[in-house]
Amino acid sequence: MRQHVRALVPTLAPAERRVAEALLADPSVVVEKTITEVAQACQTSETTVVRFCRTAGFRGYPELRLAVATELGRDHARRPQDRAPGTDIGRDDTLEDLVRKVAYTDTRAIEETVDELDLGTLAQVIEAVATARRIYLFGLGASTFAAQDLQQKLLRIDRVALFITDPHLTLASSALMTGDDVAIALSHTGDTAEVVTWLGEARRRDATTIAITNYAKSPLSTHAQLTLITAAQESRFRSGAMASRIAQMAVIDCVYLGVAQRTYDASVAALTTTHDVVHPSHTPPPSP
Repeated sequence: MRQHVRALVPTLAPAERRVAEALLADPSVVVEKTITEVAQACQTSETTVVRFCRTAGFRGYPELRLAVATELGRDHARRPQDRAPGTDIGRDDTLEDLVRKVAYTDTRAIEETVDELDLGTLAQVIEAVATARRIYLFGLGASTFAAQDLQQKLLRIDRVALFITDPHLTLASSALMTGDDVAIALSHTGDTAEVVTWLGEARRRDATTIAITNYAKSPLSTHAQLTLITAAQESRFRSGAMASRIAQMAVIDCVYLGVAQRTYDASVAALTTTHDVVHPSHTPPPSP
């Protein structure tokens, strides 16, 4: 539920956004406060709170309140000893606090991403990647690491995967895509201009377009035929770089393993071959 709200934040009006951000910062506020108290805390009206509830898919405040309480209860059942330390690093935090917050945020990113992953969409992505002529990948910043990791994994099972770091060359490559190709764009925010432009061009060339992003309603998603949503909440010092990358890695691992399973025998053979050639004990064949 919180991931759904987080994905809505960029699309909300300022007053509704304050309600969403208050919920995300401390979900218990919705459970413990009346709609009047929440409205006052967010410097808005009860009408705006109700409007936010409906935008988030709930009939009203009571239904939102119940959903939040249920999710918090489920979280507590999973980690009864966890004090839910949050994400932001405080000026006076101890080193132990810092380590716990890192562990909490990264664990939550993986768990919430997997919990919210649309399996139907994932199955379509796996099918598209497994049958593509070529798979193009593009991401900037922290998303670079996830894109490069997926490329390396796919190459190991004999899938033609291309990851180019130069934005201009990447855009040029999109002009050569066809309907037999797949374009996978990775962006935590979903509004990185170069990545959005690239996926739009890939869509124009009839490639199957896939977005991996934290926000379902983002500029990047408008160009994607298939969108896989991550669930990462970044803090002040970790913005777009840590939890987001870990969430992306969880998604691409699911894609990679799904493709490998679909082509099981061929993938096992390819992994064995590539392992043998790079293993330290490998003896090169004699020169002709």
